[in-house]
Amino acid sequence: MKINISIPKQQLVLLGDDDGVIQQYSISSAKNGVGQENGSFCTPLGKHIIRAKIGHSQPINTVFIRRRPTGEIYSPALGEQFPKRDWILTRILWLSGCEPGFNRLGSVDTMRRYVYIHGSPDSVEMGMPGSIGCIRMRNIDLLELFDQIHVGIQVDIQN
Repeated sequence: MKINISIPKQQLVLLGDDDGVIQQYSISSAKNGVGQENGSFCTPLGKHIIRAKIGHSQPINTVFIRRRPTGEIYSPALGEQFPKRDWILTRILWLSGCEPGFNRLGSVDTMRRYVYIHGSPDSVEMGMPGSIGCIRMRNIDLLELFDQIHVGIQVDIQN
């Protein structure tokens, strides 16, 4: 299996070993566009792997800060209480670049930039850029994807 992410289509596609489409999901990438540099708040391009799967068995809408569950469950009321928070919900798939000098090591290291595929509030629109670098998904879609993939799966982010 592998994952292809199309920035223009705002779509994540899970492919089988025969490159046949298993599932397609609508996503939201960075509102700042694509880019590799630390601090750019852009979605990085190129070949990556899933370095870690975080949140197994946590309830849907679990709130994460620094990859740790906070004990909170997201609700619209919690969203109103903390309107500036970048909501990372339900599960985290932590990306690691595979191309030294492009998306790995130095100031372009995807993993050190803490770029994830993660869940977001249901009110967040998918199919258009809006994140601060990560790939956002609907929580229900992320749960489905999380259970189908393994650490080390290839992720190719294309413009």
